[in-house]
Amino acid sequence: MEGATHYLPLRVQYEDTDLSGAVYHANYLKFMERGRSDYVRLIAIDQTALAAGPEGVFFVVRHCAIAFLKPARLDDRLQVRTRFTGDSGARLNCTQSVWRGTENLARADITLACVGKDGRPKRLPAILRQAVADLLTDAE
Repeated sequence: MEGATHYLPLRVQYEDTDLSGAVYHANYLKFMERGRSDYVRLIAIDQTALAAGPEGVFFVVRHCAIAFLKPARLDDRLQVRTRFTGDSGARLNCTQSVWRGTENLARADITLACVGKDGRPKRLPAILRQAVADLLTDAE
């Protein structure tokens, strides 16, 4: 992690590619999910405990705008960069990108929503709001 940006290294596996040998487009979303999950773990947010706790909250993707810029290929070493950019009520915003060295391969703006077991929106837990506020303050 550097400042408020989290870096997750990964390598393209055979299962990630399509017939042409390029990473199948939907797999970039999987890579980004791994980046977000790893980041949340790193800032000491236990998603399993939040789901099992008295509030019973989960995170779902509410909005995703993604641009595919260049293809990744089998065995490429990639880096997923994740940066939380703010929160409001039940929403958490982040920007993510997938890089191969100095080449930006994909970028996305993602809005997560916090929902309860009934699927209805719930306010972000205080521990998460504070963690994001601390990250944004550290980035300034």
